[in-house]
Amino acid sequence: MKILYHHRTASKDGQAVHIDEMIEALRANGHEVLVVAPNVGEQGEMGGKVSWVHHLKAALPKAIYELLELAYSLHAYRKLKAAARQFRPDVIYERYNLYLLAGTMLKRRLGIPLLLEVNSPLVFERSQHSGGLALPWLAKWAEGTAWRSADYVLPVTHVLAEYVKAYGVPDERVSVIPNGINEIHFASAPHIATAKAQLGLANALVLGFTGFVRDWHGVDRIIDWMASKYAPENSHLLVVGDGPVRQDLEAQAHRLGVGDRVTFTGVVHRDAVPGLVAAFDIALQPAVTSYASPLKLMEYMALGKAIIAPRAQNLLEILKDEHNALMFDESSAGDLQAKLTQLCDNAELRSRIAQEAHKTITCQELTWLGNARKVATLAQQCNLRNVPDQGRQA
Repeated sequence: MKILYHHRTASKDGQAVHIDEMIEALRANGHEVLVVAPNVGEQGEMGGKVSWVHHLKAALPKAIYELLELAYSLHAYRKLKAAARQFRPDVIYERYNLYLLAGTMLKRRLGIPLLLEVNSPLVFERSQHSGGLALPWLAKWAEGTAWRSADYVLPVTHVLAEYVKAYGVPDERVSVIPNGINEIHFASAPHIATAKAQLGLANALVLGFTGFVRDWHGVDRIIDWMASKYAPENSHLLVVGDGPVRQDLEAQAHRLGVGDRVTFTGVVHRDAVPGLVAAFDIALQPAVTSYASPLKLMEYMALGKAIIAPRAQNLLEILKDEHNALMFDESSAGDLQAKLTQLCDNAELRSRIAQEAHKTITCQELTWLGNARKVATLAQQCNLRNVPDQGRQA
């Protein structure tokens, strides 16, 4: 098929991984993909941001910034329409962003089916952070319009699907597709012993976390536990990434006397991630957004790591306690620390969970190639036969 892929994402973080991998997987499955997106240049380092966007957001009143976001849809629509007339796509695949209605507008104008990937309920999310939304009524209208207009909405979890359905999207037009993994990208990762040796951690029991660390991630609880009598003396926390709380966490570790047992890699190129995660004995997911499909979780499983994670509904869509993860009760004080101690003290349990975690990738087809196949199947179900050559006549 010919797929017109549209997004508004400018940062080089987990969002960019999802975008790049899906495009590559669709092409690997034999589809022709034309990408329409902001021109922000190439950045290889994970966690990179587009500074001018953040400066603009900080400088403008919230209401003005939100209106500019909506106005951007007109600019994006013109780009999409020009691309569609030349490319003649069979389907539009758009990554949802708040106030982004370009795909919806093009579908209505040219009749091309629209698949809308949804990674978070952005009205809810932005209402909770950064001072909230200035124009919540407009944001809700834009979100509902985008979701109801799509032929299929593709949320990443069943929990997120409930947000979508609350806007009146019928069940039959909602298809959950979790995040995935590029198995080839992780196949070249070194053996754990080699990875540890390269980091100078040959004799350590490595607890690892990947991502842009924020205060809600709960990494501070891991450091507190490391300073307790329950943590093995050779336990070492390896954070693959950076984040706004890095200095606070490093200061906490030094204050508690475990500063030499905590390592931050800082921002790294995405190609370096497999070699670093390979060094983990225990992979940490100490907290999770309730509707998310964490990319780090897929990476942990692909590399066969013993995972510890909260017993959250979205994670239970993929994980099973004491099978492919050891799960703790977030509402029970000290349960995370108790499960950490249990996993550290039991090498057989770590090995068994790690093996089952690795099998989960294949059993649940949690790969980008698998996701691309699901997308293609949905695109074929958009009743293209009932509107002959609609994209090619654009």
